[in-house]
Amino acid sequence: MNRNDLRRIDIHLLVVFETMMHERNVSRVGEKLFLGQPSISAALGRLRHLFDDPLFVRAGRLMEPTARAEEIFANLTPALDGIAAALNRCQSFEPCTSDATFQVGLSDDVEYALLPRLLRHLRAEAPNITLIVLRVDQQQMSQRLFNGEISLGISHTLDLPASARRKVLRPIRPMLLRTDDRPGELGLDEFCQRPHAVVSCMGNATDQTDHALSRLDRRRKVVLAVPQFSALPRLLAHSEMLAIVPDYVARAMVSVEGVRAEPVPLPLPVQELTMVWRAAAHNDAGQRWLRSRCQAFLGVPIELQVVPKSSTPSRIGSTLLAAW
Repeated sequence: MNRNDLRRIDIHLLVVFETMMHERNVSRVGEKLFLGQPSISAALGRLRHLFDDPLFVRAGRLMEPTARAEEIFANLTPALDGIAAALNRCQSFEPCTSDATFQVGLSDDVEYALLPRLLRHLRAEAPNITLIVLRVDQQQMSQRLFNGEISLGISHTLDLPASARRKVLRPIRPMLLRTDDRPGELGLDEFCQRPHAVVSCMGNATDQTDHALSRLDRRRKVVLAVPQFSALPRLLAHSEMLAIVPDYVARAMVSVEGVRAEPVPLPLPVQELTMVWRAAAHNDAGQRWLRSRCQAFLGVPIELQVVPKSSTPSRIGSTLLAAW
């Protein structure tokens, strides 16, 4: 096929094909592209005629791709990314008048602690845009980007697809939360004796804190694991339980009466909060604007003030809140 033959190709068909390769289900493709099932079936029929191959074979509820479909997909994805990038370069973006929709993936800690602050600025500068936020953890980020479900993600990230870009926003420094009214910071002995709550979307009761303690031949007692950070302040209230959270989550939680934060009494690794995006969206004017705002409002941490041991619990909370 030469370039003149491209005149008979409907690019919409290629988008349907790429989506089917990701979803493997006609109904889900229709939902994602906002098309009815008859339209998807008709598009698949035209694709089969175009490529002279069945392309997808039904296997239960899924449509499994043929070897020919896999070969086409390997070549098609970078081609579609290139087309999208070329078109994006030609488009301008005016935040004050734009009604664009952005789909972003945020980890629970970012959604809880940093999204409200970011959103206030976005609403003031671009009041007509729509922000669709999907909950994405570090295990899901790569697949969500690859599938095109999100164009931008913020989390601690693991391996990413080759087509993704990454930028470090800030360090993730662990802080200790408590709600008791005893003055002073906890030592390691009391830290190990007190009950602990952990946040884990996978339901794990151990994390890097337990690994660090094991290297010191120490242990702690985890009595509660919850899937998200929003539950912690009430769960910790009027109890002896402790929790370790990122510093920016600690800043948000000290606004709840009775919650206080302090350094963890043992060394823990400092991870990185990263912003990642699809390479195809790298030069898109709207996406560049959104990334610049995320960088500006999420990227420069405010130093958490460590209150001297002589300070009272009430002053600890107010001082941390002032820092935030």
